[in-house]
Amino acid sequence: MKSIVIAIDGHSSTGKSTVAKKLAKELEYKYVDTGAMYRAVTLFAIRNNWIRNAEVDENQLIENLSSVEINFEYNPEAGTNDVILNGENVEKEIRAMEVSEHVSSVAKIDEVRKKLVEIQKQLGDEKGIVMDGRDIGSVVFPDAELKIFMTASADIRAQRRFNELKEKGEDITFEEVLKNVKHRDDIDSNRKNSPLILSDDAIKIDNSELSQEEQFEIILNLAKKRIASA
Repeated sequence: MKSIVIAIDGHSSTGKSTVAKKLAKELEYKYVDTGAMYRAVTLFAIRNNWIRNAEVDENQLIENLSSVEINFEYNPEAGTNDVILNGENVEKEIRAMEVSEHVSSVAKIDEVRKKLVEIQKQLGDEKGIVMDGRDIGSVVFPDAELKIFMTASADIRAQRRFNELKEKGEDITFEEVLKNVKHRDDIDSNRKNSPLILSDDAIKIDNSELSQEEQFEIILNLAKKRIASA
């Protein structure tokens, strides 16, 4: 059976990573969380104090991008790939609210996107891959055999993210999370370099009223059909 590239794009907190991981496991494909890669670069900038008062010191970050090394390491307990930043497992740290607040500002920097897109393209050379992010179908893999675009209302996405953060013990309000979701939407959709867009050949899925199981079944069936016809 022929292997394909599956690109999953969409707004923040739509469950892209969750469905992509599950899909890759079901199909026995490689999974790459590109959002985690941008989060890792953001964490790198935070640790070096290059983000102050919500402003990113782009020059310092760009000058030091060559010292950023991002890999993925299989976690047998979770059954997923953890993000390794310069030899350190930072899977937990990159999910913190502090990183979420600044990741869109870091991701819009041309040099950051160029570096990570190059890595992403290399990862997909052999196909048999599921990759999720903001510009996978439009920039990284414009010829992907299956493109999915996931969305949901901002309120619903914020509630999901709020519940997730509270379970992790973070002291945060729903209003703060909603503000962050809307802010990220604005930056992601309006940045000059590879903005978040719905490609003409992408299949849009609004999961506002769908359970994770319902959404997964829809996408799995789409994937099986594309693989069978490839």
